Amino acid sequence: MFDRLTVRIFTIFLLTIAFFLALIILLPNLDSRNLTYIANKERETGNELAKQIEKDLSNVPKDSFRWWMRFIVVMDSYQKSGQFLFIVTPNGQYITADTKNIDLVKNFSEISHNISDPAKKIYDFQEIIGPFLVHYADEPYQLYVLQPASDVQSQFVSLIFDHPLLLLTLMMLISSPFLLWLSWSIAKPARRLKKAADQVAKGNLQEWPELEKIGSTEYKATGASFNHMLRELKRMQEVQQRLFSDISHELRTPLTRLQLATSLLRHKQGESNEVIRINNEALKLDSMIGDLLSLARQQYDNNEIRQFKKINLLFKQVLENATFEAEQIGKKFLVTNPPTSHTILCYPMALCSALENVIRNAFRYSNHEIIVNFIAQQSQIIISIDDDGIGVADKELEQIFRPFYRTSEARDRQSGGTGLGLAIVANAIMRDHGNVKAEKSHLGGLRIVIVLPIQKYKQ
Repeated sequence: MFDRLTVRIFTIFLLTIAFFLALIILLPNLDSRNLTYIANKERETGNELAKQIEKDLSNVPKDSFRWWMRFIVVMDSYQKSGQFLFIVTPNGQYITADTKNIDLVKNFSEISHNISDPAKKIYDFQEIIGPFLVHYADEPYQLYVLQPASDVQSQFVSLIFDHPLLLLTLMMLISSPFLLWLSWSIAKPARRLKKAADQVAKGNLQEWPELEKIGSTEYKATGASFNHMLRELKRMQEVQQRLFSDISHELRTPLTRLQLATSLLRHKQGESNEVIRINNEALKLDSMIGDLLSLARQQYDNNEIRQFKKINLLFKQVLENATFEAEQIGKKFLVTNPPTSHTILCYPMALCSALENVIRNAFRYSNHEIIVNFIAQQSQIIISIDDDGIGVADKELEQIFRPFYRTSEARDRQSGGTGLGLAIVANAIMRDHGNVKAEKSHLGGLRIVIVLPIQKYKQ
């Protein structure tokens, strides 16, 4: 039953309340200034002193002149250093040589007047003990002893006991680590669950068996449901991958036959506009299937491992290939700010392929010039690719990364695009926790901006 979260929280609440109540009730009793009953040894010492004084007082006549002065002389003879004795007569008179502390003794005698059970109380740095029985002239007198306190608590402790609000605040501070520890232990399974969810958000669909073993019943049930969800996601991925593979096989088989039939028709009847159109559409459909499969593999295949890579080394081959290709097609390719040596955590092959696709698109749609720029800004690497082509309408800048989105049928026919290239690029960059967007270029065409987070290399 205690394994349930509601029971745990309620139990902790009751224990906390009980803890505070116990402190409030018990702590004031620990104040050494409270009235306490003396030990047997102190009682024996006090009674012995009372008997000695009683013996000497027996020589003092009751009706003698200034008999009380004789009392003081007797008491002075038994006083130790720093000690003062007080005798209270049956009619409430106080006999002592220390008149300045009579009020303290009067206050104490009001709360401790039982001769059979003497007590002790501390006043600042002094303590009063008594009463002890002294017989004089067949009447009971009370003896009180004022002396330096043997157990003086610090002024700070006294201040705490004298101010209940300060005492409560101190108790809350003392109990805070205990309450924090309890809160931490309750929240620990939730932190584990969040960690697992963060891994799933990054594409890691491995199960977390420990989620079903830690925490309360509710957390264990949630962990079991979480792992069941991961198993279903994996199953759906496998089904989808199988579906794409089957589609690829089923579509490419008639495409191959269509291309073969086109070749036979060209061989028998010669070249014609109809044959060219059929052949081009078949090639376009084949390219679209290839891009679609590439996008599916990129989204659901996790065979590639994320690695720490330096930007300049990662994209070196891509930029060299782009420079060579630009020379072959007679276009100007310029890298204004070369890649830095900052490190990123990425899927290297997928990211290089994404940048290469963007540069190839710039080659395809540009007129004469393509400019690539690398900028390290705070904790990000910003890569911009500009071309001087016809560009894209403002209203379509946010749409071109959607699968199969086409800005112009004439442009697509001219370039042979399938509408999947930029979708593949966006997916690859998002897997590395980056983002990509399209803008108007200062060259007049399109600018693609890729933003990637800089990471510290971990050994």
